[in-house]
Amino acid sequence: MDPFGGNKSALGLFSGRIDNGGHEMTFNLDPYCGSAPAPQLLMSDWNFDPYLLLAIGIAAALTWLPARRDKRVGQWLTAIALFTVAFVSPLCALSSALFSARAVHHIVLISLVAPLTWRFLFSHPMLLDRVPSIFIFVFHTTMLWLWHLPLPYAWALSGSIPYWIMEIPLFLSAAWLWKEILDARRPSGGALVVCAATLLQMTALGAYLTFASHPLFSPHFLAAPAYGLSPLEDQQLAGLLMWIPASLPFAAAFLFRIAQAITRPDGGLSAGRYPVAARLPR
Repeated sequence: MDPFGGNKSALGLFSGRIDNGGHEMTFNLDPYCGSAPAPQLLMSDWNFDPYLLLAIGIAAALTWLPARRDKRVGQWLTAIALFTVAFVSPLCALSSALFSARAVHHIVLISLVAPLTWRFLFSHPMLLDRVPSIFIFVFHTTMLWLWHLPLPYAWALSGSIPYWIMEIPLFLSAAWLWKEILDARRPSGGALVVCAATLLQMTALGAYLTFASHPLFSPHFLAAPAYGLSPLEDQQLAGLLMWIPASLPFAAAFLFRIAQAITRPDGGLSAGRYPVAARLPR
Protein backbone atom coordinates (compact mmCIF):
# COMPACT_ATOMS: atom_id res chain seq x y z
CA MET A 1 0.00 0.00 0.00
CA ASP A 2 1.32 3.44 -0.89
CA PRO A 3 1.92 5.28 2.42
CA PHE A 4 1.30 8.56 0.65
CA GLY A 5 -2.10 7.55 -0.68
CA GLY A 6 -0.94 7.60 -4.30
CA ASN A 7 0.81 10.96 -4.02
CA LYS A 8 4.51 11.47 -4.53
CA SER A 9 4.90 13.69 -1.48
CA ALA A 10 3.66 13.98 2.05
CA LEU A 11 5.03 17.34 3.03
CA GLY A 12 3.17 19.15 0.31
CA LEU A 13 -0.12 18.09 1.89
CA PHE A 14 0.06 19.83 5.24
CA SER A 15 1.35 22.79 7.16
CA GLY A 16 3.90 22.75 9.95
CA ARG A 17 2.25 23.44 13.29
CA ILE A 18 4.25 24.53 16.31
CA ASP A 19 2.85 24.93 19.80
CA ASN A 20 4.44 28.18 20.99
CA GLY A 21 3.46 28.59 24.62
CA GLY A 22 -0.15 27.63 23.98
CA HIS A 23 -0.39 29.62 20.74
CA GLU A 24 -0.35 27.54 17.59
CA MET A 25 1.81 28.86 14.77
CA THR A 26 1.33 27.47 11.27
CA PHE A 27 3.69 27.52 8.31
CA ASN A 28 2.72 26.42 4.83
CA LEU A 29 5.57 24.08 3.99
CA ASP A 30 7.32 24.58 0.68
CA PRO A 31 10.84 23.19 1.29
CA TYR A 32 13.59 24.16 -1.12
CA CYS A 33 14.54 20.51 -1.66
CA GLY A 34 10.96 19.72 -2.62
CA SER A 35 8.25 17.78 -0.88
CA ALA A 36 9.12 14.48 0.77
CA PRO A 37 9.37 11.76 -1.89
CA ALA A 38 7.89 8.31 -1.47
CA PRO A 39 10.66 5.80 -0.65
CA GLN A 40 10.39 4.06 -4.02
CA LEU A 41 10.97 7.38 -5.82
CA LEU A 42 13.80 8.67 -3.64
CA MET A 43 16.77 7.65 -5.80
CA SER A 44 15.34 9.44 -8.82
CA ASP A 45 14.80 12.70 -6.91
CA TRP A 46 17.89 14.78 -7.78
CA ASN A 47 18.00 18.55 -7.46
CA PHE A 48 19.17 20.15 -10.73
CA ASP A 49 18.14 23.68 -9.82
CA PRO A 50 20.09 25.80 -12.36
CA TYR A 51 20.68 28.59 -9.83
CA LEU A 52 22.14 26.08 -7.37
CA LEU A 53 24.40 24.56 -10.02
CA LEU A 54 25.51 28.05 -11.04
CA ALA A 55 26.27 28.92 -7.41
CA ILE A 56 28.31 25.74 -6.97
CA GLY A 57 30.21 26.54 -10.17
CA ILE A 58 30.97 30.09 -9.02
CA ALA A 59 32.08 28.89 -5.58
CA ALA A 60 34.32 26.26 -7.21
CA ALA A 61 35.88 28.88 -9.51
CA LEU A 62 36.51 31.34 -6.67
CA THR A 63 38.18 28.71 -4.48
CA TRP A 64 40.18 27.02 -7.23
CA LEU A 65 43.14 29.41 -7.18
CA PRO A 66 43.70 29.19 -3.39
CA ALA A 67 43.44 25.40 -3.63
CA ARG A 68 45.94 25.23 -6.49
CA ARG A 69 48.31 27.68 -4.80
CA ASP A 70 48.32 25.64 -1.58
CA LYS A 71 48.58 22.35 -3.51
CA ARG A 72 45.31 21.15 -2.01
CA VAL A 73 43.42 20.30 -5.19
CA GLY A 74 42.39 16.89 -3.84
CA GLN A 75 40.95 18.52 -0.74
CA TRP A 76 39.14 21.05 -2.94
CA LEU A 77 37.66 18.30 -5.11
CA THR A 78 36.49 16.37 -2.05
CA ALA A 79 34.78 19.46 -0.65
CA ILE A 80 33.00 20.24 -3.93
CA ALA A 81 31.87 16.61 -4.21
CA LEU A 82 30.49 16.60 -0.65
CA PHE A 83 28.73 19.90 -1.19
CA THR A 84 27.14 18.48 -4.33
CA VAL A 85 26.03 15.39 -2.42
CA ALA A 86 24.41 17.60 0.21
CA PHE A 87 22.38 19.75 -2.17
CA VAL A 88 22.08 17.92 -5.51
CA SER A 89 21.81 14.23 -4.62
CA PRO A 90 18.65 12.56 -3.23
CA LEU A 91 19.93 13.41 0.26
CA CYS A 92 18.42 16.85 -0.29
CA ALA A 93 14.99 15.34 -0.97
CA LEU A 94 15.34 12.85 1.88
CA SER A 95 15.98 15.73 4.28
CA SER A 96 12.45 16.92 3.49
CA ALA A 97 11.13 13.55 4.66
CA LEU A 98 13.29 12.75 7.69
CA PHE A 99 14.73 14.95 10.39
CA SER A 100 17.54 12.41 10.73
CA ALA A 101 18.41 13.00 7.07
CA ARG A 102 18.50 16.74 7.82
CA ALA A 103 20.98 15.90 10.58
CA VAL A 104 23.14 14.00 8.08
CA HIS A 105 22.87 16.94 5.68
CA HIS A 106 24.07 19.37 8.33
CA ILE A 107 26.81 17.00 9.48
CA VAL A 108 28.16 16.93 5.92
CA LEU A 109 28.24 20.73 5.86
CA ILE A 110 29.49 21.42 9.40
CA SER A 111 31.82 18.51 10.11
CA LEU A 112 33.11 17.64 6.62
CA VAL A 113 32.79 20.45 4.05
CA ALA A 114 33.56 23.32 6.45
CA PRO A 115 36.92 21.94 7.70
CA LEU A 116 37.91 21.18 4.11
CA THR A 117 37.05 24.64 2.76
CA TRP A 118 37.85 27.20 5.45
CA ARG A 119 41.33 27.90 4.08
CA PHE A 120 39.90 28.56 0.63
CA LEU A 121 37.16 30.85 1.95
CA PHE A 122 39.52 32.78 4.23
CA SER A 123 42.68 32.61 2.15
CA HIS A 124 44.10 36.00 3.17
CA PRO A 125 44.58 37.71 6.54
CA MET A 126 41.56 39.88 7.25
CA LEU A 127 39.70 41.67 9.99
CA LEU A 128 38.18 38.33 11.04
CA ASP A 129 41.58 37.44 12.51
CA ARG A 130 41.02 40.10 15.17
CA VAL A 131 37.69 38.69 16.34
CA PRO A 132 37.91 37.03 19.79
CA SER A 133 37.59 33.25 19.86
CA ILE A 134 34.62 33.39 22.21
CA PHE A 135 32.58 35.41 19.69
CA ILE A 136 33.24 32.87 16.93
CA PHE A 137 32.18 30.03 19.20
CA VAL A 138 29.02 31.82 20.35
CA PHE A 139 28.10 32.76 16.78
CA HIS A 140 28.33 29.18 15.51
CA THR A 141 26.63 27.72 18.58
CA THR A 142 23.76 30.17 18.15
CA MET A 143 23.34 29.22 14.50
CA LEU A 144 23.46 25.49 15.27
CA TRP A 145 20.92 25.58 18.08
CA LEU A 146 18.65 28.13 16.42
CA TRP A 147 18.11 26.01 13.33
CA HIS A 148 17.55 22.83 15.33
CA LEU A 149 14.72 24.28 17.38
CA PRO A 150 11.17 23.48 16.22
CA LEU A 151 9.89 26.96 15.40
CA PRO A 152 12.87 28.33 13.38
CA TYR A 153 13.28 24.94 11.70
CA ALA A 154 9.66 24.83 10.54
CA TRP A 155 9.98 28.39 9.23
CA ALA A 156 13.13 27.41 7.27
CA LEU A 157 11.05 24.82 5.41
CA SER A 158 8.40 27.35 4.42
CA GLY A 159 10.21 28.47 1.26
CA SER A 160 13.50 28.77 -0.60
CA ILE A 161 14.54 32.09 0.95
CA PRO A 162 14.03 30.92 4.56
CA TYR A 163 15.88 27.71 3.66
CA TRP A 164 18.99 29.56 2.50
CA ILE A 165 18.74 31.92 5.47
CA MET A 166 19.22 28.76 7.53
CA GLU A 167 21.87 27.03 5.43
CA ILE A 168 24.27 29.86 4.50
CA PRO A 169 24.92 31.31 7.99
CA LEU A 170 25.10 27.79 9.44
CA PHE A 171 27.79 26.77 6.95
CA LEU A 172 29.78 30.02 7.07
CA SER A 173 29.76 30.04 10.87
CA ALA A 174 31.08 26.48 10.83
CA ALA A 175 33.83 27.38 8.36
CA TRP A 176 34.82 30.35 10.54
CA LEU A 177 34.88 28.08 13.60
CA TRP A 178 37.11 25.57 11.80
CA LYS A 179 39.46 28.38 10.83
CA GLU A 180 39.81 29.25 14.50
CA ILE A 181 40.45 25.59 15.36
CA LEU A 182 42.86 24.59 12.56
CA ASP A 183 44.61 27.78 11.45
CA ALA A 184 48.26 27.46 12.54
CA ARG A 185 48.39 31.26 12.90
CA ARG A 186 45.87 31.08 15.72
CA PRO A 187 47.00 30.22 19.27
CA SER A 188 46.66 26.54 20.10
CA GLY A 189 45.30 27.37 23.55
CA GLY A 190 42.33 29.25 22.14
CA ALA A 191 41.76 26.58 19.50
CA LEU A 192 41.67 23.86 22.16
CA VAL A 193 39.18 25.78 24.29
CA VAL A 194 36.91 26.46 21.30
CA CYS A 195 37.12 22.85 20.13
CA ALA A 196 36.32 21.44 23.59
CA ALA A 197 33.43 23.86 24.04
CA THR A 198 32.05 22.89 20.62
CA LEU A 199 32.21 19.21 21.55
CA LEU A 200 30.28 19.93 24.74
CA GLN A 201 27.56 21.96 23.05
CA MET A 202 27.12 19.37 20.27
CA THR A 203 26.79 16.69 22.95
CA ALA A 204 24.14 18.82 24.64
CA LEU A 205 22.24 19.30 21.38
CA GLY A 206 22.43 15.60 20.61
CA ALA A 207 21.18 14.72 24.09
CA TYR A 208 18.34 17.26 23.80
CA LEU A 209 17.13 15.65 20.57
CA THR A 210 17.72 12.06 21.72
CA PHE A 211 16.03 12.24 25.12
CA ALA A 212 13.10 14.52 24.33
CA SER A 213 9.94 12.78 25.52
CA HIS A 214 7.93 13.62 22.40
CA PRO A 215 8.60 14.49 18.75
CA LEU A 216 9.23 18.17 18.15
CA PHE A 217 9.52 18.65 14.39
CA SER A 218 6.06 18.53 12.87
CA PRO A 219 7.20 18.92 9.21
CA HIS A 220 8.34 15.28 9.37
CA PHE A 221 5.39 13.74 11.23
CA LEU A 222 3.66 12.38 8.12
CA ALA A 223 6.70 11.35 6.09
CA ALA A 224 8.77 9.52 8.71
CA PRO A 225 6.44 6.47 9.05
CA ALA A 226 6.73 5.85 5.31
CA TYR A 227 10.44 5.24 5.91
CA GLY A 228 9.82 2.85 8.79
CA LEU A 229 10.38 5.33 11.62
CA SER A 230 8.03 6.98 14.04
CA PRO A 231 8.53 10.75 14.36
CA LEU A 232 10.11 10.21 17.78
CA GLU A 233 12.48 7.52 16.46
CA ASP A 234 13.45 9.80 13.57
CA GLN A 235 14.25 12.58 16.04
CA GLN A 236 16.20 10.24 18.32
CA LEU A 237 18.27 9.01 15.39
CA ALA A 238 19.01 12.62 14.46
CA GLY A 239 20.13 13.28 18.02
CA LEU A 240 22.48 10.31 18.03
CA LEU A 241 23.97 11.41 14.71
CA MET A 242 24.56 14.94 16.00
CA TRP A 243 25.93 13.54 19.24
CA ILE A 244 28.53 11.06 17.96
CA PRO A 245 29.42 11.12 14.21
CA ALA A 246 29.20 14.91 13.97
CA SER A 247 31.58 15.25 16.94
CA LEU A 248 34.30 12.92 15.64
CA PRO A 249 36.05 15.49 13.37
CA PHE A 250 36.12 17.96 16.27
CA ALA A 251 37.61 15.31 18.56
CA ALA A 252 40.26 14.57 15.93
CA ALA A 253 41.01 18.28 15.60
CA PHE A 254 41.34 18.57 19.38
CA LEU A 255 43.94 15.80 19.44
CA PHE A 256 45.72 17.35 16.46
CA ARG A 257 46.06 20.72 18.17
CA ILE A 258 47.32 19.06 21.36
CA ALA A 259 50.00 17.27 19.34
CA GLN A 260 50.82 20.52 17.57
CA ALA A 261 51.18 22.37 20.88
CA ILE A 262 53.47 19.67 22.25
CA THR A 263 55.73 19.49 19.20
CA ARG A 264 56.13 23.26 18.70
CA PRO A 265 59.30 24.63 20.25
CA ASP A 266 57.32 27.39 21.98
CA GLY A 267 54.51 25.08 23.07
CA GLY A 268 52.10 26.71 20.63
CA LEU A 269 49.58 27.74 23.29
CA SER A 270 49.81 31.44 22.58
CA ALA A 271 52.03 31.48 19.52
CA GLY A 272 51.01 32.38 16.02
CA ARG A 273 51.18 35.20 13.59
CA TYR A 274 48.33 36.83 15.50
CA PRO A 275 48.91 36.19 19.21
CA VAL A 276 46.21 37.05 21.69
CA ALA A 277 47.96 40.23 22.79
CA ALA A 278 48.03 41.51 19.23
CA ARG A 279 44.25 41.32 19.07
CA LEU A 280 43.62 43.34 22.19
CA PRO A 281 42.82 47.07 21.89
CA ARG A 282 45.80 49.32 22.49
